[in-house]
Amino acid sequence: MNPKVLFVCIHNSGRSQMAEAWLNELSHGDIIAMSAGFEPRGLNPLAVRAMAEVGVDISTKESDSVFDFFKRGLRFNYIITVCDEGNAQKCPIFPGVSHRIHWSFKDPSEVEGTDEEKMAQVREIRDAIRTNVEDFLVLFSKGEIAQNAPSEWKFGR
Repeated sequence: MNPKVLFVCIHNSGRSQMAEAWLNELSHGDIIAMSAGFEPRGLNPLAVRAMAEVGVDISTKESDSVFDFFKRGLRFNYIITVCDEGNAQKCPIFPGVSHRIHWSFKDPSEVEGTDEEKMAQVREIRDAIRTNVEDFLVLFSKGEIAQNAPSEWKFGR
């Protein structure tokens, strides 16, 4: 059975959607990624555009509630929060989770400036998420996630 990863952020509109898409794309189905938020709001159009620029279509995705996943009894091997530290603590404890990891990324809904300046910031977020997902996949393939993770990854229960 393929391991499952749940990416969580506040609105499930940008960061978690991009992380889910990257992991599903780059793992070629070896890992099942899903995403959810504490206050689902719909997709961030900047995140949709940024992912489309690299050939990944998230435009048909919906924002899901982390609490709905919890109530449905979904089980995950990894929970990865991609919001700020304070909001990461709100994530419910899912039964059967092997690892809980926190990756901190700026919220695409909070970027400021002209449209091009906003897009440049969201591209940086997109690319940073991809880098973390790539690192995750390398460590996962070696069975070394907890032992050799980058120092900025925070682990919890």
